[in-house]
Amino acid sequence: MPYHRLADIDEVEPVPGYRLRTVHTDHMTVAYWDVDAGAAMPEHSHPHEQVATLLEGEFEFTLDGETRLLRPGTVVAVPPGAVHGGRALTPCRIVDAFHPSRDEWR
Repeated sequence: MPYHRLADIDEVEPVPGYRLRTVHTDHMTVAYWDVDAGAAMPEHSHPHEQVATLLEGEFEFTLDGETRLLRPGTVVAVPPGAVHGGRALTPCRIVDAFHPSRDEWR
């Protein structure tokens, strides 16, 4: 199905404070996050390319040991295997695109 309404997609909370809705194609996943202020995403890595876009809020993002403050409109390209994580300083809305698709979230 090519059309989706985010409100109709079941929400999951894979990490405390990180609510997730996903749309999948054969080759990619787009993740829509609503994040609570103060919620931390533990550092991790995965084999997927990831492009993260902060839509709302302020987020402290660490990529390969370097931490930066992200504000709305900031885009981060995370290479496969890169160690990354972060913490929401305020409530945040984030959109991530992953290639290949995150089949574990289907």
